[in-house]
Amino acid sequence: MAHPPATLPVHFIRHLTLDPAQHPRGQAHLSAASGLVRVRQHLYVVADDELHLGAFADPTTDNAADTTPGTLVRLLEGELPHDKSKRKKAKPDLETLAQLPPLPGCPAGALLALGSGSKPQREPGVLVALDVHGVPNGRMATVDLCPLYAPLHKRFTDLNIEGAFVLSGELLLLHRGNKGDALSACIRFDWNLIAPWLAGREPKPPSAKSVQLMDLGEVEGVPLGLTDGTALQGGAWAFCAVAESTDNSYHDGACVGSAIGIVAPDGKLRHIYPLAGAPKVEGIAAQRADKESSTPGDTWVFTLVTDPDDPHTPAHMLQTRLELLRL
Repeated sequence: MAHPPATLPVHFIRHLTLDPAQHPRGQAHLSAASGLVRVRQHLYVVADDELHLGAFADPTTDNAADTTPGTLVRLLEGELPHDKSKRKKAKPDLETLAQLPPLPGCPAGALLALGSGSKPQREPGVLVALDVHGVPNGRMATVDLCPLYAPLHKRFTDLNIEGAFVLSGELLLLHRGNKGDALSACIRFDWNLIAPWLAGREPKPPSAKSVQLMDLGEVEGVPLGLTDGTALQGGAWAFCAVAESTDNSYHDGACVGSAIGIVAPDGKLRHIYPLAGAPKVEGIAAQRADKESSTPGDTWVFTLVTDPDDPHTPAHMLQTRLELLRL
C-alpha cells in the first residue's frame, strides 16, 4: 500500500432534510444515514434508526443546488420508540444499501437493504424492486438474513455488516471491525448463486466464495473499520471507513478519524486517504467526473453521508474529488 497522501478536503452539500409531516416521529431530517446508493438521478439513503428509505435529488446533476426535502419509502411495518435507548434496542439496524442488477421478479434491478446482523433482531433484509427509471415500483419483499449470516457469526464473534455492492459477478458484503477486533472483512458471494435466493426462488443461500480480512490501519490508537463500499471500474472498488472509539458493534463512541480507501481489481488495498475534519461517514457513492485533458488519471466524485449519532442532528451529504491513476 502506498503512503497516504495529504488529507482529502470534503465539501458540505446539504443536510438530509425531510418534511416532518412525513416522518413517523415528526423529525425534519434523517439523523443516522448509514448507506448510500446512486441510481440515475436519485440518491437513496438508509438510516440505521429508521424503518424507511430516504430518496434525495442527486447533487451531481443539474439540480446540484437543490435542497428540496427528501421523501420516505417505508421498508418495514411498525413504529420504533421515540426514546433513543429503547429505539436502539428495537431497531432492525439497516446499515447497508446495495443496488442490484436484474434478478428474478425484478427485471429492472432492485435495491437491497440489510440489517447489520449485530443482534438477533438485526437480521432483516428488504428487496425493493425498481422501475426502468430507477424509482421503486411499489413491489418489495422481506428477506430473512439468518441463514446467510449464520456461517458468518461463526467466523466473526461480533458480526457487523455495513456495506454491500455487486462487482464483477459477485455480491460483496463488508464487515466492520472495531477496537475489540480490529480487522474488517470483505465477504464475496457468487451473484448467479445468491440472486435466486434473494428473489425467493431457492430455499438456502450459497456459501461465501471467499472471506478477505482487511487491516485498514488506525487513528490515535483506534482502528479504521469499513462502513460502506462502492464499485469503480475494471473490478476496482472504493470504501469509506471510520475510526470509532468503541470495542463492540452496539455502543457508539467518539469518531477520531475517517477515510476513503481504494482496492485494486486483484483485491489488494492500494490507498487510504484521510478525510479532513474526520466526519463520521457511513455511506459512499462514486461517479466518474469529466476527464480533464491536463491530468493523467481519472477524476472521481465521491458522495458521502454521515451518521452524527444524535437524533436531533441532521445527517450531512458531503462530496470530495479524487484523481485515480490506473490500478
